[in-house]
Amino acid sequence: MFKDSGGFEALVTGKTTEMQNIDVNERITGLERLNPTPRPTTSPYLEGQWNLDWFGIGNPGSLAARFLFQIFPSALANLSKVDVVIKDSYAKIIVNLKLLNSVESKIVLTSSLSVEGPLRLKEEYVEAVVESPKVIEESLPEQLKGAFGQAVNTAQQLPVPIKDAISSGFRIPLSGSFQRMLMISYLDDEILIMRDTAGIPEVLTRLDPSPSSIPEPSTEYES
Repeated sequence: MFKDSGGFEALVTGKTTEMQNIDVNERITGLERLNPTPRPTTSPYLEGQWNLDWFGIGNPGSLAARFLFQIFPSALANLSKVDVVIKDSYAKIIVNLKLLNSVESKIVLTSSLSVEGPLRLKEEYVEAVVESPKVIEESLPEQLKGAFGQAVNTAQQLPVPIKDAISSGFRIPLSGSFQRMLMISYLDDEILIMRDTAGIPEVLTRLDPSPSSIPEPSTEYES
């Protein structure tokens, strides 16, 4: 659906054209008309591991990309992918970053999901964890290898409590700082489409095995 629009890289760098955006949205609305799941918020299909393929300006992936490219030009940094794990009324959004094609890091956002109706969810962000960067030494530019070696030696001399704190990443509490309403407009065993209050779609494709053998729950939603 998204290859003709330049794919994920073109999306996060803002290089998709108006015509490509219209074409993708036309395909999304066509798929939404065929939604096979009348109560997606309580469907077992909702839980699992997903890859975020298309998103709007208010999505966490978009916000992370915008922040990244304000600091580094796109030639030096890229947002390689965004994965989402939905389980037990919580979502983990895993934003994978790469700098200079040799330093990898992740930002993990945790949010709670509350069922507001057969189609509606409220997402409230709980915390963000910025994981410690992982350096791929063989991919590191020659001019940076000396500085990297010095940084490693310095890190090895730090007290153990500080080294442990750095290795576990930085936690940022987000409770009460950001929430949004979402409507699930399409859900099957492979594709999830949601829209925010502005109507901007987010499209996710499943990464883990399909739960198609699990029967739909019979519980009715009560307002």
